[in-house]
Amino acid sequence: MRVFIELAYDGTKYHGWQRQPVSRSVQQVIEEALERLCGCPTAILGCGRTDAEVHASYYVAHCDIPSLPASRFDSLSQLAFKLNGILDTDVAILSISEVLPKSHARFDASDRSYTYQLHTEKDPFLSGRSARIFGSLDISAMRSAASHLIFQGDFAAFCKTGSDVKTTICDVRKLEIISFDSYRVRIEISADRYLRNMVRAIVGTLLDVGRGKMSEDEFKDVISSCERKRAGKSAPGCGLYLSRVVYPTDVFVTKIHA
Repeated sequence: MRVFIELAYDGTKYHGWQRQPVSRSVQQVIEEALERLCGCPTAILGCGRTDAEVHASYYVAHCDIPSLPASRFDSLSQLAFKLNGILDTDVAILSISEVLPKSHARFDASDRSYTYQLHTEKDPFLSGRSARIFGSLDISAMRSAASHLIFQGDFAAFCKTGSDVKTTICDVRKLEIISFDSYRVRIEISADRYLRNMVRAIVGTLLDVGRGKMSEDEFKDVISSCERKRAGKSAPGCGLYLSRVVYPTDVFVTKIHA
């Protein structure tokens, strides 16, 4: 039986989603928990890669469960419940759903959204979950620059140097910058796919605009240059969240929430 595991995690203590030779990852701790419950190694594949310290308020992975071992759990709902009992508090299983045998958490996703949280004043309750940005920001200038990112085309200027990708073409469908109090800002972006380090590079370059280090015209030149060295530094990982993944409705067979 193939299932989608919907989950959320605080990435502070992990070296990203994907298994690493030495460092601990989110994928690793879930696979270890599944092995304890299923009685055999159970590999999972995620909907995408997140870097160290990056979070996910919504993430999807798929795996194949050979059968439901009644001695360990008798339903997907109970599997979700028991996984939550094993996993640390920084990883939560939201639901486990049966899907079609060839459904794929990564390749079947039609849209993904990221949220970037930042703050400009010291706040101990945001540490590790929002990026502290020093100095004031011109949010209006950032919004004007961000409007030039909503298109289908080449985003190579925001791709990590040396990335092994077949194409740097992406379809960015939404990019909103929301200032919801005197010192906190949320940036939301939706696209069909993302290049490695793309969102953090975009945010870092928009911050240059907000600080007055880059004009709107210079920002447009960065996009058209397709050169990573022209863009700004990547924003800190702690402010980034994968927040939404969309699939066709016919992917799911059943959906059982934890």
